[in-house]
Amino acid sequence: MIRQIIRIDEDKCTGCGICATACHEGAIEIIDGKAKLVRENFCDGFGDCLPGCPTGAITFEEREAPAYDEAAVIKAKQEKEAQLSNWPVQIKLAPIQAPYFDGAKLLIAADCTAYAYANFHSEFIKGKVTLIGCPKLDSVDYSEKLTEIIKNNDINSVTIVRMEVPCCGGLEMAAKKALQNSGKFIPWQVVTISIDGEILD
Repeated sequence: MIRQIIRIDEDKCTGCGICATACHEGAIEIIDGKAKLVRENFCDGFGDCLPGCPTGAITFEEREAPAYDEAAVIKAKQEKEAQLSNWPVQIKLAPIQAPYFDGAKLLIAADCTAYAYANFHSEFIKGKVTLIGCPKLDSVDYSEKLTEIIKNNDINSVTIVRMEVPCCGGLEMAAKKALQNSGKFIPWQVVTISIDGEILD
């Protein structure tokens, strides 16, 4: 369809990011130091991004573009929202029993995974009770605490998310040991994140 949509002149763009912040729909991102219209169907054509541009790099144009998809915009905003449902999250601080553990899908994650993997909240934390730790920084055997949590609550499943680095093996081993020592048969899986933010398995 032919409609009004923004145009970004990359020669004028300094990559300041004002337009990306002003765009409430998330249609603009800064990529390689320049503003880019990354989702044409997210641009409503109202131009909230125009007034903030200090170099005049953004203008309107009428051209062939997909229709504005409000439902997709709303869904994308919801996916970016924080999904944490329990507190505290540190394994060392977590209680042995809590109402939020009843019927829970338990996520046991290495501290670094949430920083390395961009969509950690929407893909891992959402719908789960989260516990985090770092065996390299915490001089404690996590398996004892995790065993008590699994043994004393109705845990439905366990997902272990770790980094590819060797020190994260300690978290994986502690979680596996806890599952064995709990005496329960609970479905579980291990997901490994690479240092460049990709899922390896």
